[in-house]
Amino acid sequence: QVRLVESGGGLVQAGGSLRLACEVAGHIFSTYAMGWFRQAPGREREFVGAIGWSDGSTRYANSVKGRFTISRSYTQNTVYLQMDSLKPEDTSVYYCAIDTNWIDLGTHEHDYDYWGQGTQVTVSS
Repeated sequence: QVRLVESGGGLVQAGGSLRLACEVAGHIFSTYAMGWFRQAPGREREFVGAIGWSDGSTRYANSVKGRFTISRSYTQNTVYLQMDSLKPEDTSVYYCAIDTNWIDLGTHEHDYDYWGQGTQVTVSS
C-alpha cells in the first residue's frame, strides 16, 4: 500500500512563492516517477510537472516552466514543488501522484497509480 501525504498549500499574493511537499509512505518501489497535477474549480485536472526518482529528470507544463521547480529528497522520501512568481491563475488544488511503472514522465492522469489528497493553493491579485 502506498500513501502520499501532501503539505504546504496556502494563501499567497501574486508574485510570491510557496513550496509544496509530498511524502511517499508505505511500499517503496525500485523505480518510479512522481507527478504534480492541479485542478481549478470547473476545470479538468491538468499536468504541472514530474520527476524521475532515480535520475532526477524533470518535465514541466509550458504554463509553469521557468517558475516552478520539482526536486526530491532521498532521505525524507519526499518530492517538492517550489512555486515562484505565482499568478492568480495558479490558484488550484494541487495533487501529487506516483507512477510505479515509470518508463517516461507521463503527463496524463492515467499514467499515475496513486494520488495524494490534494492541497489548496490560492494566489490573490
